[in-house]
This record gives sequence, C-alpha cells and structure tokens, in this order.
Amino acid sequence: MGTALVVGVDAGATSTRCVVATVDGAIVGRGVAGGANRNSSGGDLTTTLATALEQALEGTPRPSVLLGVFGAAGSSGAGRAAVRVAAANAWRAAGLTGEPVTVTDLEVAFAAGTTSPDGVLLLSGTGALAARFAGGRLEHRCDGYGWLLGDEGSAVWMGVRGLRAALAALDGRGVPTVLVDAARTHFGIGSGRAEDTAQALIAAAFAVPPAALGGFAPAVSAGAEADDPVAVRICHTATGRLLHTFDSVGPPPGAVVVLAGSVLLTPGPVRRMVRAAVAARTGAEPRVGSDGAAGAAVLAVARLTGTPVAPVTHARLTGSHGLSRE
Repeated sequence: MGTALVVGVDAGATSTRCVVATVDGAIVGRGVAGGANRNSSGGDLTTTLATALEQALEGTPRPSVLLGVFGAAGSSGAGRAAVRVAAANAWRAAGLTGEPVTVTDLEVAFAAGTTSPDGVLLLSGTGALAARFAGGRLEHRCDGYGWLLGDEGSAVWMGVRGLRAALAALDGRGVPTVLVDAARTHFGIGSGRAEDTAQALIAAAFAVPPAALGGFAPAVSAGAEADDPVAVRICHTATGRLLHTFDSVGPPPGAVVVLAGSVLLTPGPVRRMVRAAVAARTGAEPRVGSDGAAGAAVLAVARLTGTPVAPVTHARLTGSHGLSRE
C-alpha cells in the first residue's frame, strides 16, 4: 500500500483546492478547479470537486489514500446533503474507496490557522462571517448568509458597492471617483459617453456569477490606498461591518483568532484595520488561515490518527506557523 495518505479539499465560492498529504505533514499533490458554492458560483459541483481531486491525485496509488475531508462553502443547512453527495461521487470517480467526511469551509479555515480547538474565525473572502469554536466544534456563527442577504464586508460586498459608486458617479448621483476608470479597466470597457459606459458596466456585471463581482474588491482597496474618498468610505464601512460581526459572535477574552479569506489575507486597508482592531480587542496578534485545503488535511490527519495534530505537522501542512504578517 505504501505511505498512508490523506486528502484535504477546500471548496470555496471562487476556487476549489485540493491537497494530498502524508500523516506527518508532507504535501505530495495539489489540484485546483473553479468555484463550488452552488448559491453563487454556477457550474456542476461534482465535476468541480472531481477536477481538483484528480489533479491532486495524479501519480498517487489510490489504495494509499485512507481518508479525505471536504470543506465546502454552502455546506451548512439546506446545502449539506448536496455537498455530501457531490463529494462522495467525486471520491468514487477518482477510484477511491470509502466515503469522505464533509464539513463546512469554516472548520477547514480555522484548522488552517491553529491547532487549538477553541477560538474564533473571522473570514472575509467571497463571503464574510465570524464563527466561534469550542472543543473543536462550531459553537456559534454570525453572518455568512450569502451575497444577497448578508456577507457584510466581503469581497463581493465591497465589489458591488464599488460598482454602485461608479454608476452613481457616471449618472450624477454621486461624486467623481477613481472607481469609474477602475471599473472600465476591470471589465474591459472603452472610453465613451457616461451613459454608454454605465450601460456597458451593467451588462458586464450581470453577465458573470455573483461571486465574480468580488474580483472588483482589489480595485476598491487600491482606490482607498490612493486616498479616493469614495473608496476610503467603502473600506471603512466594510471594516466596521466585519468588526461588528466579530464582536457579535462573542469572542472570549484572549481568544485565539484566525483571519481568513482574500480580503483579510491580502495587504490592504481592510486587512490592516481589522488586524489592528482584533489585536486590540484580544491582546494578541491574530493568526491566518491561508490554505483551507491544508486545513482540511489537518482535520483528516486528526481523524485518521485519533489524536490532535502536532504543531510541527500543522506547520508542515500549512506552510507556516499561522502568524499574521503585513
């Protein structure tokens, strides 16, 4: 059979990533595919999971794979059964035996940042939420309700507000902003009359899945770094929404905090402000969960061995010691 291996999958709204690893933390395979949130990404979930899994398993003897953990966005509540079925189908299609374990993307993101079973996850990527863990279990969560009903302070939330501000500037309801030119560049819209630009922007935004609108968030951050008042306001508001979500989940004093998601992992104004505020609230630097697939592998190793994952193994799997650095 050879070396015992585990599989970790992080199926997010923007991308799906998979790792194959040994139980002592060496990653031996990686795969990537498109987004896998059935509420915002589009596409077939089983196909997406299978694509990432097959890439990661290339050249791997299938009998060596003993366990897999799939963390998926949209897998709580009504979406849980659909994710479980899709994961099982992708697993079998890859020639693997048994059935993988399915958990939420929150659990794998938290596991990517710490070996502690207790603490708080604050995530802002395509979606946004806070989650409190106790004894390795998800105890309470705030937000994460999707782009239409929540996800306040997420990349999509920022991107949509940036595009709204650009449209308002074009039709005269708002003040001039660098986000107009940024939107033109982002969607490949040429220069022209304000009305023509607005209509082209509307068409471009409605032509992509909602999750893709989060791709405009970096332009909003760049505008804020350039002191554009409109972009600055959006970033400050996003920070306030995220911190309100964090406070609402009830982090205990001195709690381990893991930051995750593109908005909080990419250098920029929101990351800076959130990181400083969280450190002030808890008295410690937050950690980062930058590789959800590795976090899923951490959970797989723990389940397979029946013991907590050693810090050295965690560091090997995640590629860092989880410390947040600007």
